[in-house]
Amino acid sequence: MSSSPAAPSPRPAAEAVPRSLCAREPHVPADRLVGEMVPPPRFDSVRFDTYIPDPARPSQTEAVRELSGFAAGLGGAHASGAGRKRWFQRKAAAPTGPRGIYLDGGYGVGKTHLLASLWHATPAAPAQKAFGTFVELTNLVGALGFQQTVRTLSEHRLLCIDEFELDDPGDTVLVSSLLAKLVEQGVALAATSNTLPGKLGEGRFAATDFLREIQGLSAHFRALRIDGDDYRHRGLPEAPAPYSEEQVTKAAYATEGASLDDFPQLLEHLSKVHPSRYGALTDDIAAVCLTDVTPVPDQSTALRLVVLADRLYDREAPVLASGVPFDRLFSEDMLNGGYRKKYFRAISRLTALARDAQGLVGG
Repeated sequence: MSSSPAAPSPRPAAEAVPRSLCAREPHVPADRLVGEMVPPPRFDSVRFDTYIPDPARPSQTEAVRELSGFAAGLGGAHASGAGRKRWFQRKAAAPTGPRGIYLDGGYGVGKTHLLASLWHATPAAPAQKAFGTFVELTNLVGALGFQQTVRTLSEHRLLCIDEFELDDPGDTVLVSSLLAKLVEQGVALAATSNTLPGKLGEGRFAATDFLREIQGLSAHFRALRIDGDDYRHRGLPEAPAPYSEEQVTKAAYATEGASLDDFPQLLEHLSKVHPSRYGALTDDIAAVCLTDVTPVPDQSTALRLVVLADRLYDREAPVLASGVPFDRLFSEDMLNGGYRKKYFRAISRLTALARDAQGLVGG
């Protein structure tokens, strides 16, 4: 008896067609930019009591104590009254004592963890607290305009700014002017920034630079030093070596919700998407798979990649890649130049995400 031709073998149940970041062109309305000014998903559940201080670094324990007290002090009525009536007052009531804290320290000592914990611990409704990076804050001003941003954020009790940047004088002046207006309205401020690993007097220069650049606002900030090693590498193995293109592609098809892109093509696509939309670009992406990772060709491309790395890190999206290792993404000139802090941060974060991606590759 003859038999009919065998049917083609179905794909394994776990296999899925990967998405492509290059195929996405997100459009983000201004109200979403405001509504998303909360700690990123990676820091949804962090609190002061989940921060694990290094026993050899007493400044970390001290930072938790100081920030807990700062948060408690933000309870009760707004320092300048409540509601929009403040905007029409001739002069807002002057806040008493420092209304800002600057967390000064190197990479990976948990500054963002502490900043997010401060946001969570502040006794106010989420709509009265804002949390965002320096870049996100400048993007907000670009979307709403300066005066509308002041009106919107002046309704808040606390504004947390992660990764305060001093690279661009124009942006520094813009944000300093914005913060001055908010301080007049009684908004409390908290900020972090990074210092270059291995730099003589690491951290001390950052505090000096920060207070100098914000000039008239310096009286409203007190610097809180946090010493320590990068926790992302504390006691952990070296970053995994890149995988083969075949391994990366196979993992992308085997991982539900993963994306798969050629790295040079992704860099080209990023040039066509405003950095304020990179968060939306990575919405619902479970893992990022990249083939043919090569060193970035120029500074503009490198800075866009830094923003993407930040958004992926915020969302805890594992990154699996073939090509060169992440510590070779940026040239020596870039790592020694004015934006070196950003590049070291990107390397640190991408390395952490590469470790997270190790489980995506089968034996």
